[in-house]
Amino acid sequence: MSGLTPLIDALDLTPTADGFSGTSIDHGGAVVFGGQLLGQVVVAAARTMHPMEVHTLQMVFARGARPDAALTFAVEPTGAGRSFASATITVLQGDRLCARALVLGHVPDPDLVRYSTAPPPVGSPADLPPRGGEPWWDVRYDASVDIDDPAATGPPTLDVWTRFPDAPDDPVTAQALLAFASDGFLIATAMRPHPGVGQSLAHVAFSTTVLTHSIAFHDRIRADEWMLLAHRSPVAGRGRSYGGADVFTEDGRVVASYSQGNVIRAFPEGREPPANGRAPH
Repeated sequence: MSGLTPLIDALDLTPTADGFSGTSIDHGGAVVFGGQLLGQVVVAAARTMHPMEVHTLQMVFARGARPDAALTFAVEPTGAGRSFASATITVLQGDRLCARALVLGHVPDPDLVRYSTAPPPVGSPADLPPRGGEPWWDVRYDASVDIDDPAATGPPTLDVWTRFPDAPDDPVTAQALLAFASDGFLIATAMRPHPGVGQSLAHVAFSTTVLTHSIAFHDRIRADEWMLLAHRSPVAGRGRSYGGADVFTEDGRVVASYSQGNVIRAFPEGREPPANGRAPH
């Protein structure tokens, strides 16, 4: 699995008396990437509700978690039946509550109806350049788009092809890896229409953070195959932004959707980072 191994290891939670414990991958920042916590909650829910699949997850991020300290995932089942089950999962670090999620599991039924909207007209991932990410996380989008450049502007949309080439053929891991990827682009999408802001200035010239994140899994996915994350942000203002995405397979099926509410604001007075520094987020 090469470079993907640390993330797969972080997703392999250890059972405890009231849930699970886990570790973090270190991206070099002061806090754990929210996508990692989303992926870990998917795993905790799937293991709790087995043989049901995770259907929807809604998470509120309360405080940042440190990458150098253990995480606890406290699971409280809230209902279970033949077709559906639900649980509340609280992410803790010591006595610090970092996030809380409500997860719905289900047993899928045979189709009575089936419909899937068409994907946006974007190029094939084979024709697009790699754009950031990690060696184990392939990310590609239009070469003319630069979400880091504060001077570059565009519409509040962003179509991103992504895959984890070495991901195992496991449905729970695939859901967790998609949850991981889903946290990466909606703040940048909301900033695109505005000159003078961009990803490179987040936590440097202004403050950004994720407040809430919801994801729904509509069908089975494979994380080692290309997925198109079609982002759009319909509104930003009052120090907040909101956006969502549909996730398409390369043959055009919608397999998941997600949405996110964020903070995009000036630093509170007296909390600006030092010169040439970054604020924690």
